[in-house]
Amino acid sequence: MPTFTSTDAQINYQTFGNASKPALVFSNSLGTKYSMWQPQIEHFQQDYYVICYDTRGHGASSAPQGPYSLEQLGQDVVNLLDHLDITKAAFCGISMGGLTGQWLAIHKPERFSQVIVCNTAAKIGQEQAWQDRAVLVREQGLTPIAVTAASRWFTDPFIQSNPAVVAELSNDLEAGSPEGYANCCEALGKADVRDQLNSITVPVLIVAGQQDPVTTIADGQFMQQRIANSQLYGIDASHISNIEQPEAFNQAVKEFISV
Repeated sequence: MPTFTSTDAQINYQTFGNASKPALVFSNSLGTKYSMWQPQIEHFQQDYYVICYDTRGHGASSAPQGPYSLEQLGQDVVNLLDHLDITKAAFCGISMGGLTGQWLAIHKPERFSQVIVCNTAAKIGQEQAWQDRAVLVREQGLTPIAVTAASRWFTDPFIQSNPAVVAELSNDLEAGSPEGYANCCEALGKADVRDQLNSITVPVLIVAGQQDPVTTIADGQFMQQRIANSQLYGIDASHISNIEQPEAFNQAVKEFISV
C-alpha cells in the first residue's frame, strides 16, 4: 500500500481507476479504515479517480502523538491531494470524515468542486463525553467500544441480515490503535464549526440517516439551514449509511457530483 508523510503522520492511501478522470476522495468514520468504502469504490472507479485513505490513527496510517485537531485531519487531505498532484477534487466523508469535510469547505474551498458530508454534525456530541471515551480506550483498549459499536452503526434488521459485514467492521475497530482512536476522540471533542457554516461557498450535499441515533436528521437540517449552497438528503439508515444503503447512497452522491 502506498503511504506518504503528512507533517507528522504516515498516511496510508489507495487509488482506484484512471488518474485522468475527476478525483473523488473518501474519508472514513471513527474506528474504521478506508475499506469501509468498498461499495463506493466499486461503483465510482469507472468514472472517477477514487482516492481512499486511512485517517491518522486508523488502519495502516500511523498514530503520532496527540491530541489531534480537526485542522490536522483536514490538512492531511490537502497534503494527500498535493502528494498526488491533484488541484481540485470532490470530497465525501462520513461521521468524523464529515466534520473533516466541513473544515475543508470552510478553509480550503479552492481545492474542492463539491463536498459531501454524511452522518455528521457541525459539532458531534459533547466534549466531556469524548474525553471520557479517550480515557476509557487508553485504559481498557478498544474491545469495550467494539462490543457495542454495531448498535450505534446499524439498524437491528441490518445487523441481523448481515452478520459478516458487521463482524468485519467490529473486528477492524477492535484491532485498531487505541492511542490513535483516543487522539481522534480528543479532536472530535473540540471540533465545532457551527459558527463558520455560513462562510461555506462550495456546493455541499448533506446525507443524514433517518434512523441515526448519533448524528440525527436535526443535525443535518442545522447544517443545511446555514450552508448557502447545500442540499439535504435523508436516507433510511443508521450511522454508517454508505454500507447499510449503498445503492441509495451511491445514487445520491453520483447525482450531486455529476452536475
